[in-house]
Amino acid sequence: MNFEQLEYLKEVIETKSMSIAAKNLHVTQSAISQSISLLEKEFGVQLFKRSRNGTIPTEEGKNIITKALEILIKTDELKEEIQSLKSSYIGELKIATVPSIFMTYLPKALSKFKKDFPQIKVTIMEMENKEVIEEVNENRVDLGLIAVLNSVKHKFPEHFSFHAFHSQGTFNVIVPKDSILAINKELQLMDIREYPFVIYGKNFYNNLIEDFEKEYGPINIIFKSTNSEVIKKSVSEGIGISLFSSMMLIDDPYLESGRIISIPLKGYPLNFNLLFGGIYSKNRSQSRLIKKFLEYFEE
Repeated sequence: MNFEQLEYLKEVIETKSMSIAAKNLHVTQSAISQSISLLEKEFGVQLFKRSRNGTIPTEEGKNIITKALEILIKTDELKEEIQSLKSSYIGELKIATVPSIFMTYLPKALSKFKKDFPQIKVTIMEMENKEVIEEVNENRVDLGLIAVLNSVKHKFPEHFSFHAFHSQGTFNVIVPKDSILAINKELQLMDIREYPFVIYGKNFYNNLIEDFEKEYGPINIIFKSTNSEVIKKSVSEGIGISLFSSMMLIDDPYLESGRIISIPLKGYPLNFNLLFGGIYSKNRSQSRLIKKFLEYFEE
């Protein structure tokens, strides 16, 4: 038994006619007839009989149909209650996010959220980790989506709430499909520092490179760009190799088409995982809406 069958039952009861019920519900009469036949087979009783007065319930069918319609009524009440809860969310949600979340998880979460809450205006700004934290701290945005080392989340200001996503990220080196490095199961930055690099020029990556160069000397960097697509295209064309978090390679067309190969990167300064999540002020008036939005990242 399903809700569609219950709707058919209800319409036949009200119209006393399968043909009229079918017309009202914009389905064929055979669809109504087959649906009711399946119900009768499931329940083991005849639900309707034909008479001069139309299609009417049998004595056995009356009790079953009454119970079935009660289920339908309760379902409608539940739908109304859910809709009422959804409409109680009002206002605007301002979000600052790092590129890795902006390009992967955020579009899917936002799409689902907007279907359920079309009345909420959502504004999104892409920026770097440090800037996201500043925007939240200065109350210029309601929610910040960030990537942090999995050991430093306790360093946020006391008035911050941090909501960690289930996924964690690692680092990978991406190489052209015909690179001699492509056969490796994993690599260390020390092993490949003399190869030509095209670097994703965000501060987070720049800081990692600087930390490495302080310990082991310069890396062979051809150029930097803050456009991740430029970096991936350059790698696919054999200009150089690059570093990316695993998050930024999710559903990547260059990777899926085989134009670039991704290899896990181990060792200093990348011997840690990235933790992705949302931060917001505990004192924010929109905290209820923020929590609701964050639920969509777990689906």
